[in-house]
Amino acid sequence: MKKLDLYILQSFLRPFISTFLIALFILVMQMLWLIFDDMAGKGLTPGVLVKYLFYVSVMTIPQAIPISVLLSSIMSLGNLAENYEFAAIKSAGISLQRLLAPLVVFVALLSFVNLYFLNYAFPWAVHKEKNLLVNIKKQKPSLAFVEGTFNTDIPGYVIKFDEKYGEEDDKLKNVLIYQKKSNESINTITAKRGTISTEEGSKYMSLLLEDGYYYQEHWKRSSKREEKKRMPFSKTHFDTYTVNIDISAFESGNLEEERIKDRRDMLSFNQLGIYSDSLKITYDNYINNKAKTLKNRVHAEKLSLLPDSLINKKIQWPILTNYNQKNQTTIVSSALSTLKRSLKSFSDNKKSFQWRQKRLNLIDTETHRRIALSFSALLLFFIGAPLGSLIRKGGFGLPMVVAILVYLAYHFLSTFAGNMAETSTIDYRLGGWLSSLIFLPIGIYLTYRATRDRGSINIDMFMNKLSTFIKKITGKNKPISGI
Repeated sequence: MKKLDLYILQSFLRPFISTFLIALFILVMQMLWLIFDDMAGKGLTPGVLVKYLFYVSVMTIPQAIPISVLLSSIMSLGNLAENYEFAAIKSAGISLQRLLAPLVVFVALLSFVNLYFLNYAFPWAVHKEKNLLVNIKKQKPSLAFVEGTFNTDIPGYVIKFDEKYGEEDDKLKNVLIYQKKSNESINTITAKRGTISTEEGSKYMSLLLEDGYYYQEHWKRSSKREEKKRMPFSKTHFDTYTVNIDISAFESGNLEEERIKDRRDMLSFNQLGIYSDSLKITYDNYINNKAKTLKNRVHAEKLSLLPDSLINKKIQWPILTNYNQKNQTTIVSSALSTLKRSLKSFSDNKKSFQWRQKRLNLIDTETHRRIALSFSALLLFFIGAPLGSLIRKGGFGLPMVVAILVYLAYHFLSTFAGNMAETSTIDYRLGGWLSSLIFLPIGIYLTYRATRDRGSINIDMFMNKLSTFIKKITGKNKPISGI
């Protein structure tokens, strides 16, 4: 039996290692593609690039493990069934449960390793990657300007242009600059051409603009919104105009500086718990203060202390009929005024409340999301292993298609549940475990069907029926007239 266990493990590990490396490569390339514009033109050394790739690889390992487990389980069991090795093992009196025992132990250990990884290595890698990326974006901002997009790397400026050209890519065409002043006003500069220049050792980047306009708003910081709309602005044409931008904070050269420290994916389970408790205290104080404000607005405490003037009288309904016309008008007017103020207060504080609630939900969901992700490898194994024995196909063909479809469905449900938990549509615990709870009965059913020999899934017969159905619709099987 030991030889059989070793053989099963070897048949599983071969595709697992290959699929793990493929999944890791695809996930890393996906992340690099998303931030390629932020790293282009920064003059990065190979050492910095290797360091960044290492951090990204560590970040994507927890996600690559469940994918590779699902695919390798379908491939290995499908290959055994396709080559009739599975039937031979069954004929020797070895059940599917006994056959999968070493794989279950291996995947369970792999899940615990992934959980440990998500608690320590993953937050460390995210912390290093995010800070390194921010520091990279701060290097040589003049070289990182991207054509056709709004470049916001420089504080106080938003720069857009249509084309970058010249031998050193220092010439710009159709430049648009939004310059934010300290009084919150925004000046707009447009020019047909521009030239970037930076002297060695200088803390300023000069942008020489040609043939353009300078638009300046004239209003005070204390002005109301309606007054700002009515305030005038000035428009000036220039032949040449130089904008000097302070870049001393960008080219510090320190790529190890820690600028970001408190993102939820940078925290361990213990830190997430502490952070969640502190946020809950702040959130409860915020709700209590709003409740006290509403209570004071309607004078609820005073009303509860006043004696009932109608205690010896029979109260008529509706309640306003107990008062004369003048008092009715006063009561309704006061009630409407209080209601409008309360609704206005609720409307003004809606975004603040939603932001506080969302931040708390994100922290609470993160812990359950990580635990569910770590044990998703074991769950997907109990889906992939019986699927492989039922479809009886090995290799990278059909198993790859089935694995992609299953994982996409799992990932979609996980993302969908997480988004609902963020907005308090569902409980944060359910937001982390919903996809696992949906796929768990599917895994139990497939495992039960495979262990009870309820028959295989004949993919060839299904494909033939599908092909026949398509031919009937398209009419390709109709005989040609005259023959």
